[in-house]
Amino acid sequence: MGTKRHHKFSTALVAAIALCQAQVAQAQACLAPDDVTDAGIYAIPVVADGFRASCAPHLAADGFFATQGADFVAPYSAMQNERWPGTLRVFLALAAGGGADEQADALGELPGDALRPIVDAFFAQKIGEEIKPQDCSKIERAMELLAPLPPENLGGLLTFILDVTDVKEPAICETEKQ
Repeated sequence: MGTKRHHKFSTALVAAIALCQAQVAQAQACLAPDDVTDAGIYAIPVVADGFRASCAPHLAADGFFATQGADFVAPYSAMQNERWPGTLRVFLALAAGGGADEQADALGELPGDALRPIVDAFFAQKIGEEIKPQDCSKIERAMELLAPLPPENLGGLLTFILDVTDVKEPAICETEKQ
């Protein structure tokens, strides 16, 4: 009888440990909202470069990006260094979420500054893949509408949009209610 109880206890203990591990994995499977905001702010200059490369032939010479693009991007460029740590955490989480744990672990071992060109290339590639010539004027209009926002607000807005559109891979962590 004691062996039967021991077996039930062991089974319950293993189940509890598995549940805890699943909860820890779930907690790690989401991105901190502040990190996502950092990544949004960090990415704007890289995105702008990708936009310029893809869309320059499709934009008016007197349009927003040609006349005010540098002014729009400047505050984001000035904030890249301070926003780098959060951006790096997002990048590493995305790398780990892609199923390439060994590659993500290897990337995590590199000094953060050594990864910056890789992260920039990652963002630039993603933007290059997504921008279609017929969307260039729409993207330029969006930039013009967003330009008056301070970088913190634009980064927060991007995080909010990702959260409410229910992005799952990985999801945005719940914010604590105050």
